[in-house]
Amino acid sequence: MIEDAHQRATQLIDRMQVEGLSGEERDQLELHLEGCEPCRKQALETERALRVFRSVGPRWDARLALATQMRARIRARELHENAARMRALWISCALSWALGVVSAPLLWQGFAWMGHRLAMSRAAWITGFALSWVAPAIVAGAVIVWRQARRSLVGEEQ
Repeated sequence: MIEDAHQRATQLIDRMQVEGLSGEERDQLELHLEGCEPCRKQALETERALRVFRSVGPRWDARLALATQMRARIRARELHENAARMRALWISCALSWALGVVSAPLLWQGFAWMGHRLAMSRAAWITGFALSWVAPAIVAGAVIVWRQARRSLVGEEQ
């Protein structure tokens, strides 16, 4: 039973330093520490060690702190600009789709008229209509891939 009391006191000492104790637990610990020299010594050593640990902070070079702040501000500005660009991209995508849906019947009639006028098969002018919807995405994808490849080549040369 005495061993359990010491283990409980050790647990309460550790919890007191990290997360705090309730009033009842604090009273139990103080009562035990009054009559137990080894546990009182452990509590004092734990408190002293934590005080020393908390007082010794990392030593920072002022230039390092300024450089870190500058880089953090630059990155925050980049993220803000990226958010603005993404907002513009979403707006342009929404407008593109809306205009595409509105203009689709006219484009369909135009391809049908041209297909009949040029004596094309139905499959040919329908394929042309489908490609007119897909071609902008293919071109945009090719441009993006080309720009990424170009950036990586320029990055490798530096």
